[in-house]
Order: sequence, then structure tokens, then C-alpha cells
Amino acid sequence: MRNRAADRTGARLAPVFGLPAAAVVAVLLYIPFLWTTYISFTNYDGLASPVWAGLANYKAMFSDPDLTGALLNTLLWVVGLVTLPVALGLLVAVLTYGHKWGTWLRLPFLLPYAISGVAVGVIWGFVLQPDGALGQVLGFFGLPGAHAGWLQAGPGNTLMMIVAVTWQAAGVNALLFVVGLQSIPGEPLEAARLDGAEGFSLFRYHLWPQLRPITTVVIGLSIVASLKTFDVVWVMTQGGPGTSSETLALSMYKETFVLNDYGQGAAIALFLSVVTFAASILYLRYQLGDSREQG
Repeated sequence: MRNRAADRTGARLAPVFGLPAAAVVAVLLYIPFLWTTYISFTNYDGLASPVWAGLANYKAMFSDPDLTGALLNTLLWVVGLVTLPVALGLLVAVLTYGHKWGTWLRLPFLLPYAISGVAVGVIWGFVLQPDGALGQVLGFFGLPGAHAGWLQAGPGNTLMMIVAVTWQAAGVNALLFVVGLQSIPGEPLEAARLDGAEGFSLFRYHLWPQLRPITTVVIGLSIVASLKTFDVVWVMTQGGPGTSSETLALSMYKETFVLNDYGQGAAIALFLSVVTFAASILYLRYQLGDSREQG
């Protein structure tokens, strides 16, 4: 009887204990989101009162060729970061897992993750600038491209910045894949080896299927990170030359804090949030549905 009474008392008090957490979420997440949604339907410069403008900001967004270019650059970032850092991380993890010096071999790939995106932009800006480190190395060996402007035209500048972020992100992906490899039972692998599986066939038919759960996590994180790419682009090119390397996140920042067009910036922010949410849901539903079919 005492236990039942205690359970009923706990059930009644549960909402009370949950109120502080709900209040924090509401203040830090939902209220700013609702305010941003409202601002996206207004003309607002941050000083005067917002003036209702209906869908004007959204019409302007989809008819602006610069924002169309930013959308294409963002899609290029998604494709680039879902392939290069994930593939390189997986390759590093598979080649070093079980190796005597595996931890030390992975360390050079992991160290860049400890520095900020701004620092990555500064380092690679030095490497890729005209007559920078890359140009001097190519010139020393007499290779073409010594005086190339790697960041001077799109979409080449976006591709080079994807390479820079790959340098930073591959290490942590490798670490996640190593965790996935450590969770695989040893007995099935030993049985596969006794049956003659080794090398690529061992990876293709025995390791890769069991790495799918961690691969889902790695790719999901890469999709979200690519859609909100900002810091590296801002440091290396500020979206230029012109708007050739702008992403949606960078366009949102420029419209809001450089041009003081808060309504247009809020419209881009809301569109980017919807795209990120939809991409995450669709990807997870596809992966979870595929896992259930296999299960």
C-alpha cells in the first residue's frame, strides 16, 4: 500500500519537477523559433517596429540568383561532406583497427578535430592563397598549378574548402568507426576467416553490414554539419569572390547582420531549418526502415 501511495505521489509531482526543464527549452528554443518565424513575414531593420510583409521575403529569396547559388553551394557541401570525410574516416579506421600502432597511426587524423573551424580556415587560407604553401610546393617540384588561384572562382573554391573540412572531420569519423568495429563480436569474424574470407571480401560481407548502425550516425551528423556550414567559408572567402562560395548559412548572416534586413535573414534561417529537419527525418526514416526490413 505504501508503495502504491508513493507511486501516485510521484506521478502527481512529476510535472512539477519537469517544469524547469520545459521552461528552459521554451525560452531557449521555441520562443526564438516563433519570433524568427514572425520576423520572416515582416520588413524589419532591427531598429523600427516590424512591418507585416506577408510572403514578400520568401518570394524575394526564391527569385534572387545569389540565393539560388547559395543553395547550390550548400547542396555541394552536403554531397562533399557525406562522401569525403566519411569515406576517409572509414578507410583510416579499417586499416588501423587491430594494428599494433593503430592508436598512434590514427592520432594525426584526430588532432585537427581539436581546433576550431576558424583555425581550420586560417590554416587552409594560408595553404591555398596565391603563392601560398601549396603553390610553393607545386612550384618546387615543377608541377602545374603553382600560381593557381584556388579560392578565386566557384565552384572550385567550394571544393577546396570541402577538402579543408575533410582534413578536420575525417579523424573523428575514424574514431566513431573504430568504436563500431570494437562492438563487432569476434567469433563470426573468426568463422568467416576460417571459411576463407579476407581482405575486401571480409570487409564487404562481414564488417560493413555490422557497421551500418554507426554509419547511419556518422552520415546523419555529416548532413546536419554540412547544411549549417559557416565558419570556414567566412574565414577563407567571406562567400566571395562576389557570392560564388556563399552557403545558405552565410547568406543568412549577411542579410541579417551586414545588410540589416532581418526579415530576409529570418526567411533564409527558417528555410534552412526546415531543410535540415526534413533531410534528417527522411534520412533516418530511410535507414530505420531499411534496418527493420533486414531484421
